[in-house]
Amino acid sequence: MNLATESLLALYTRDLNKLAEELKLYPDEGAIWKVSDGITNSAGNLALHLCGNLQHFIGTVLGQSGYVRNREAEFSSKDIPRATLLAEIEQTKASLAQALSQLAHDQLHAQYPVDVFGKPMTTLYFLMHLSAHLGYHLGQVNYHRRLVGGDQ
Repeated sequence: MNLATESLLALYTRDLNKLAEELKLYPDEGAIWKVSDGITNSAGNLALHLCGNLQHFIGTVLGQSGYVRNREAEFSSKDIPRATLLAEIEQTKASLAQALSQLAHDQLHAQYPVDVFGKPMTTLYFLMHLSAHLGYHLGQVNYHRRLVGGDQ
């Protein structure tokens, strides 16, 4: 693994660990799935979305993991047990480690193999985007937890 992929994996791992910590801080499993005025996505749905997003774009596209994403279910599923969400986060970390450990340095500077935004981009650029996306939604989960009374 090169410095760039090591650094990215460290950031993904840090933030996925923080996502797991946030889910553990909810006072009960029901609170993870609460939505209210102005909050359209529960923490559970955001966790599913983050895991699906990373396992698809890194695990499958770059690492050929075979993961099949169901983006619609990421936002429509409800009341999945906390333990299942935590296991999905662990699976995501393993998938990222596997894919990024196989990624050659020259692949980082090559065009990402899937057209995501309607314009070409390097794999490194997209991996940085995915890290920012993870951080964005992680902040939403933290805020959601505090709004629904999980400020422990």
